[in-house]
Amino acid sequence: MSGVFKLRGIVEQKAMRKRLLFSLLTSLFFGPAGRTQAPPAVQNASGMRLVVADENSYPTLRVVLPGHPDSDKTIEVIFPEHVTVRHVGDTEGKHLFLFQPGQHGDRPAWGQVGRSLQYEKDFAGGLHMLATAMLEDDGVRFSYEFVNRSQLVYEMIYAPTDPRLTSMFHDVRLERTYVHHKDGFDLLASETPSRLTIPLDQWLPARYLASYIWPIPAKKVEKRDNDGITYYNKSRAVDEPLIATVSNDGKWVVASFTRTTGNVWSNPELTCQHVDPQIPLAVGASAAMETKLLVFQGSLDDVLKKVDSQRQSLR
Repeated sequence: MSGVFKLRGIVEQKAMRKRLLFSLLTSLFFGPAGRTQAPPAVQNASGMRLVVADENSYPTLRVVLPGHPDSDKTIEVIFPEHVTVRHVGDTEGKHLFLFQPGQHGDRPAWGQVGRSLQYEKDFAGGLHMLATAMLEDDGVRFSYEFVNRSQLVYEMIYAPTDPRLTSMFHDVRLERTYVHHKDGFDLLASETPSRLTIPLDQWLPARYLASYIWPIPAKKVEKRDNDGITYYNKSRAVDEPLIATVSNDGKWVVASFTRTTGNVWSNPELTCQHVDPQIPLAVGASAAMETKLLVFQGSLDDVLKKVDSQRQSLR
């Protein structure tokens, strides 16, 4: 009988080891409450890191400056803020996806490919999206690849990348946020000097916009849709699909640009940068759009050189 008990003990120990191994593997691949764990951060040669912001279930990334902890929120990117589409024949767009902070259902199954973090998503109606953020030497390239598996033509697909800047880049009165015109860089909000002195509750909430290929609106200041937001339209078009913010010590620059867009704009309260393209998509077709976020130590002139050399490589 002692041999039987000994054998049973060995079997139970093996079973316990299997359960412990399974528990360990589960903890490696799943977070609390069965959530998939975010992939490890990716890093470039300068020490800049790209990490998934785990406190949001909807896709959010952090661009972490060298020497800063992964929890640093100086540069957070909503990836994307929403996905909005309009079919041929429709007059209004429809949200397929809209970002919400915090925990809201399942998070994406993030994957890592080299220095890229990516995930895929299928939307109702047969639209598939692959979203990829590639860490480069001077920032991050954000890509959205769409495949239309439906029988309807998309006249417009809009997936805005939303970088939000805090700490040394926060620029609530748009004193360090620039756009580029034919005669050089100018403050995005240069035509509204009163923004520097009026109380914040009169300045905010606001959006400041500058046209690129879209017509310049007739009104320089307007209200829309009773949303309480004041929209300021710059009277001059920009000649680059670019918006840049300089750090408060003048050493760093964060700049967003794309191949083409209708306009560029910022919400100064968030110091966000928008240069978002839109694409059509035929039945059975695929298409991509990309935005580059520059993050480096340098000047606005350096930004322009990088935009000129990289812009045509964007899809």
